[in-house]
Amino acid sequence: MSTNLLSTSTGISFGGVVQEYLWNWENQQLRVVYETLGKGSPLLLLPSFSSVSTRLEVGELAKLLASNFQVVAIDWPGFGESPRPSLNYRPEIYQHFLEDFVKAVFNTPVTVVAAGHAASYVLQLAVKSAAFSKIVLLAPTWRGPLPTMGASQQIAGFVRGLVRSPILGQALYKLNTTQSFLSFMYRRHVFTDAAKITPSFIEKKWQTTQQPGARFASAAFVTGNLDAVREQSDFLELVKSLTVPLMVVIGESSPPKSREEMNALVALPGVRSVVIPGSLGLHEEYPAVVLEVVQDFLFSSEN
Repeated sequence: MSTNLLSTSTGISFGGVVQEYLWNWENQQLRVVYETLGKGSPLLLLPSFSSVSTRLEVGELAKLLASNFQVVAIDWPGFGESPRPSLNYRPEIYQHFLEDFVKAVFNTPVTVVAAGHAASYVLQLAVKSAAFSKIVLLAPTWRGPLPTMGASQQIAGFVRGLVRSPILGQALYKLNTTQSFLSFMYRRHVFTDAAKITPSFIEKKWQTTQQPGARFASAAFVTGNLDAVREQSDFLELVKSLTVPLMVVIGESSPPKSREEMNALVALPGVRSVVIPGSLGLHEEYPAVVLEVVQDFLFSSEN
């Protein structure tokens, strides 16, 4: 696949070099924004999937890691600053994108630090190829919000179709991305320190949700259409099949169902793990703590 790397000017960054990766998917060219900061061994930093997903959520962690690594952080297709066309967002898109991006940008196996729902995609690629040398998963999840709440695939699909519809869908999306609702969700299961959920913080998150076409990929995530695996057993099987070191960081205040899934993951042989303050947004809320607990793993020469 032919690819091009182009410089792009933007006022939104964490201080690195912002570029765009041109990627072809089903005869359509997509632009994917990514940012590079620091010097040293390459490290791929992947934000979680969510309605407010953006590489800036891992920006503070990127700045801390940049002292020792050349950090590359992405805005997933359909999220962040990457354009958001009305595609049928599904796992195949992100599986192919991640594989192609890693091949295009890195010439050796790379360390990867992935948050939330990015976990399954990283594990699948790691099992398929020698793309990664080490893997750190931060508050890993594999099942979207609606399926986690017990919604069937039929109900989730109906909701997804509604949100994708032109008028009703825009209204429903607007209701679910108000600043008050975003603040509620952050307090409920993303951050643990309410003092950090300031009006200006929520304003920035809200701005992320208001980009043209933002509802399409967001609806896919919420309704489980970005779940790369459908069963816990499949997720755990990926981990069992790994041949590279894996470390998992868990937030002690993670939602009960998510915590159960994470506990099952770290109970597997060979998986290193640590529990730190925080919940599903621990990488954004406590980046210095994350660095502190993973740095020995990252710098270790063990395979």
